[in-house]
Amino acid sequence: MTDTIVSYLANFEPFKSFLAFLTESYGANGPTIFAFLIFLVAVIIVVGALATIGGLGTYAERKISADMQARMGPNRVGPYGILQFLADGVKMLMKEDIVPKDADRFLFFIAPMLALTGVFGTLAVVPFSSGLTLTDLNVGVIYLVGIGSLVGLAVFLGGYASNSKWSMIGGMRGASQIISYEVPVVLSILAVVLLSGTLSFGGITKAQGGWPHEWFIFHNPFTFLGFFILFIGSLAESNRAPFDLPEAESELVSGYHTEFTGMRFAFFALAEYIEVFVLCGIAAALYLGGFQVPFNLGGDTIWGQLLQLGAFFSKTLALYYLVIVIRWTLPRLRVDQLMSMCWKYLTPIALFNLIGVGLWMWLFDGKSLFTLLFKSGAAAAGIH
Repeated sequence: MTDTIVSYLANFEPFKSFLAFLTESYGANGPTIFAFLIFLVAVIIVVGALATIGGLGTYAERKISADMQARMGPNRVGPYGILQFLADGVKMLMKEDIVPKDADRFLFFIAPMLALTGVFGTLAVVPFSSGLTLTDLNVGVIYLVGIGSLVGLAVFLGGYASNSKWSMIGGMRGASQIISYEVPVVLSILAVVLLSGTLSFGGITKAQGGWPHEWFIFHNPFTFLGFFILFIGSLAESNRAPFDLPEAESELVSGYHTEFTGMRFAFFALAEYIEVFVLCGIAAALYLGGFQVPFNLGGDTIWGQLLQLGAFFSKTLALYYLVIVIRWTLPRLRVDQLMSMCWKYLTPIALFNLIGVGLWMWLFDGKSLFTLLFKSGAAAAGIH
């Protein structure tokens, strides 16, 4: 496991030789500047790729919903309508940027950018592979929860700054919903932190294996339940149906972004779809083994990195697909049902799971249910 993409590249001899050459030619500043350039290129690639995935998420949502409703979906722009998201982007760029007369112009301008900033900031700690992690912070979980909260702030500010009763109600719903569901989500994450003994996403992923029985979701009954608490809470935090009360077009026109047009509206939409991908990726890293592949095939080689990327994206996109299917399957909850589910059910269950994981580790010395049922029995029977 490496800490950053630069430390991964430092494992290769040509890279080491080039750094030695830079040090000899330009002193200590040479490798530093070169490392900064590598990070800059990596950030551009990751942000660009995730922005594309966010755009493709709108296409996937339309196609999957159309398939569930026995209709075609986008089929005009590009093969099978695959370029529809590019057409949408061009349309957004050409639309007039309208600011309500009595809106708070400063907050109205920064709210969409704040949403994108919060989402893009979380990409720094997403473990795409052992070599493609922008930075594996030893407090990665705390960083993710902190920087991700900017999205909730952006939702509230967008509704408040618009000076519209529909937007204001949507903003208040969004703030209360995101703050509330943060509690069971964090408790479910802490259960995994107890198991792995680290706040680093790289360390959490490394504590698991490539086979399903080595994933934290199957470690014990409490983590199995904790995964679903995390997934439901993540749906609510990203304002996805059936928890899309902050938008609720049947009640609030379009909710907190009713008054936003053009690219400002596009920023909110893009932030939502990227946030869904990030939350699915984090759930995969915490409970589904992340980028781990069976037998650690390929190791830290280039082929190994490609296999790890494939494992990570396969798990993440499978959860992404499930998120879309849930949106077009379940009806929207009422506000009172939404808050009751969080405080009366999810939060107590998440707290129970956290205590249960602690007791499990104490009683069974941290061994998984699979190890207790199969390997311990084999050892007792003298099978090696």
